[in-house]
Amino acid sequence: MKAILLLSLTVAFTHGQIPIAPGAALKLAAEGYKFTEGPAADAEGNVYFTDQPNNRILKWSVETGEVTDFMKRTGRANGLHFDSFGKLLACADEEGQIWSIDTKTQKVTIVLDKFEGKLFNGPNDLWPRPQGGLYFTDPFYKRDYWQNREKPEQEKQRVYFLPKGSKNPSIADDTLVQPNGIIGTSDGKTLYVADIGAKKTYQYRIAIDAKLTDRKVFCEMGSDGLTLDADGNLYLTGKGVTVFDKQGVKLGEIPIPEGWTANVTFGGKDHKTLFITAMDSLYTLEMAVAGSR
Repeated sequence: MKAILLLSLTVAFTHGQIPIAPGAALKLAAEGYKFTEGPAADAEGNVYFTDQPNNRILKWSVETGEVTDFMKRTGRANGLHFDSFGKLLACADEEGQIWSIDTKTQKVTIVLDKFEGKLFNGPNDLWPRPQGGLYFTDPFYKRDYWQNREKPEQEKQRVYFLPKGSKNPSIADDTLVQPNGIIGTSDGKTLYVADIGAKKTYQYRIAIDAKLTDRKVFCEMGSDGLTLDADGNLYLTGKGVTVFDKQGVKLGEIPIPEGWTANVTFGGKDHKTLFITAMDSLYTLEMAVAGSR
């Protein structure tokens, strides 16, 4: 069992405080995986996450706190997110696809698999817009399980938008180096995209027609995964979890024992538990604020 690092709200930071629940401690919820990613919570607070190298999705139960296999042979799913209908969306980059999974039956529907007749680089993270449609990032990471895919078929690593009911995505931004983490606000008006290649995270205004406008640098830091809390604080990953307020002011860092923190989300009862996927483990931390929903 790894050593558990205690964290407290009594710890003050230069620009404020991370909204951790009083007396809360970082807890090791599960371990023994190869590389955890893509945590996503359903309406009840159950959290699903991926173990991509082992080609499976796991489920943390809000009732028992136990982690069990949810699904195997998942298309090497990476980033996950629930849509407004309760379907689990997955970036299945084995064949460069986006899946919709019925969590009751495990029935898979392929939402998207190509752009202009060519394979995607490897959809990585996604965010369904409340008004319909979804945004997703498509960086290129050479996978050892790919066959005959030494080079990307897409000429750029982009952010795309797929309108509701469509099979034809549009390019939302093709000027990034290596877009990865992505999350939007609950009102559907603001989008954050982490360009891990440029070591920057950008903020966009989402227009009524879903086009991205008014791009600006939110912070000088890239990220593997992103999440937001109900106060508008943005959580970035990489070396632990770094938290910024809505103005882009750094609140502080949550150290994690692992060498790399891939992603983060809110789940559990009242969605006030922060779930952190870090290499071979899943961690939790009780917060004083709920996640943005």
